[in-house]
Amino acid sequence: MPHPPHQSLQVAAVQSFPGRAAAVPKPRVPARAEDGPWHAEAVCRRDEAGLFFAPSKEPTASRLSREEAAKRVCARCPVMVACREHALLQPEPYGVWGGLTAAERRVVLARMRRRAAELRQAPGAGPIAAAG
Repeated sequence: MPHPPHQSLQVAAVQSFPGRAAAVPKPRVPARAEDGPWHAEAVCRRDEAGLFFAPSKEPTASRLSREEAAKRVCARCPVMVACREHALLQPEPYGVWGGLTAAERRVVLARMRRRAAELRQAPGAGPIAAAG
């Protein structure tokens, strides 16, 4: 099974920043076998590893600039949606995945949880109400 594109990027990031291996998290493995095929088409497989994962103690201005550059790579990627879904389902706690930073993914997940809770609590929230 192919590894997520960022998994190889994490290894390269460690090699790019000797002595900073602790800053790069242990790679995650896709939860389902069907997650694999999109990885081969990911544009980030060809880009610099440090773009998607922060080095240790990165200054804020540098981080923001790096994340914007990573998002530009994601914006031209044909599998951005699959990558984002993977990152939200795992959930991936580090790096830029599917055009979203870790902080942005936490916001999306919180909104999804809030929406699900609202649907469960809504009076008369049956299958039809939940679908709309």
